[in-house]
Amino acid sequence: MTDTRSNEPGNAGTEAGVGQLFDAGGQFHAFFNDPRWALAIIRGTVLEAAHPQIGGALIDNSTFVTHPWRRLRNTVVSLQRMFGPDEEVRRREAARLNRLHARLRGTDAHDRPYDAMDPEVRAWVVATLFESSVTMCRLSGQPLEQDAIERLYAEFRAYLAVLDGDARRLPPTVQEFWPYYDRVVEEGLENTEAMRVILYRLFDHLPAPPLLHGLPTLWAAGRALVGPLIGVITVASLPEPFRRRAGLPELPGAQTLMQSAYLAVGLARFLPDGLLRTDAVVDLLSLSPGSDDPRARTISALRDRMKRAGALVRLITPLPSEEPDPDAGSAARRSAEEFFAAVLDQTGDGYLDWPDLAAMARELAGRLDLDEPEETRLYDAFAGWWRELQAALDTDGDGRVSAREYAAAVPSLAGPALIRVAEVLFDVTDADGDQRVDADEYRALFRTGFRRDTAGADGTYTRGAFVRDFLAFMSGRERSTPYDPLLADA
Repeated sequence: MTDTRSNEPGNAGTEAGVGQLFDAGGQFHAFFNDPRWALAIIRGTVLEAAHPQIGGALIDNSTFVTHPWRRLRNTVVSLQRMFGPDEEVRRREAARLNRLHARLRGTDAHDRPYDAMDPEVRAWVVATLFESSVTMCRLSGQPLEQDAIERLYAEFRAYLAVLDGDARRLPPTVQEFWPYYDRVVEEGLENTEAMRVILYRLFDHLPAPPLLHGLPTLWAAGRALVGPLIGVITVASLPEPFRRRAGLPELPGAQTLMQSAYLAVGLARFLPDGLLRTDAVVDLLSLSPGSDDPRARTISALRDRMKRAGALVRLITPLPSEEPDPDAGSAARRSAEEFFAAVLDQTGDGYLDWPDLAAMARELAGRLDLDEPEETRLYDAFAGWWRELQAALDTDGDGRVSAREYAAAVPSLAGPALIRVAEVLFDVTDADGDQRVDADEYRALFRTGFRRDTAGADGTYTRGAFVRDFLAFMSGRERSTPYDPLLADA
């Protein structure tokens, strides 16, 4: 086994020594494109959410309910950066994650503090990823050999060392890990609200990925079948002591169903190499049909055929359509209620408050891969906008803005603070500082849904045009081809 203690900062190690654990032949890379890992990640996320501090942070700050596909894409990109061979990329990503987590602190519904930078909390997140990866192999009938388990554990401890500066919150050996894991499961986990949301709300109401927008009937039909099954499979795979203590119901035959699911999904590993690359699948699901990506034309043709199939399904088995077709009247103005739910209420709790605007800043900063000074400028600009909104719209003084309060005072959204947000975005997008955003810079901002018809005959945005377009979108006055996929799509 590789002794990661000699690789960790503060333990006489070197960054190069840590980096050796992230080569392409590592155990993590063997799992990254394994379809079984999707089930393992769901299981690990539930175990994370059962930790009171993580559960509190998720409920207050996360967009995983309203924008699960965006959250999935961001997670995949982050893991690729952290487990990639480039040490500089890994360092930048670790710094970005630390800045993000440093902003996530508060108190939960029981007035207990949470802090995403708590070393014990961060160690538990890594522990769930490791344990769920080992468990997925066992449940699918192919348990890992001991040396592979030790290699995987060393890689995840090295990941924690790069992220946290010290991996000693996790036991140094696999043999010592299992008592630690059992102790946290027994003493530290609870039936949290965040865990219940994931198990009993998220999969039953999972929004369609951008790729399938406009096909509500087909998506609803598939979700009605698969959503409850994922919940049953996940509950059955959780540690039995916690399952009993949390009062999670296990249906008859759930264990057989769970093991069959792991076995069936595992068969996809025998497809030709490269056919199921995780990053390619996630990118495809995130692809907006309005994008200039060459695949978009093919998708548009498929969507037309699938819509016809959806009409047939609707005739045979009527299902409620929960999602409007964005193609229907897409050029028209959206209602205040629709804009509030799709764009402003990023956390999906029915209100607009600081975590919603912080989520927008986080998404934009991540897409642009901003360094600390620029990221701070962006967050400060959004914080100024929130103070302006709160003063103008929070008529009942409860510290947040309801949909009703928003609808009653929509014009207040486009005040001076929002203009400052647009100005900061223009500055960070204008990489060469020529006071114009060219097509390449524009595409860097809108990785998905890139619009070719930018303002100006020469294909560039002036500062004024950029600000006007951003204000028109963020004040809910009109739809926007580039901004919708960035901030409104799931």
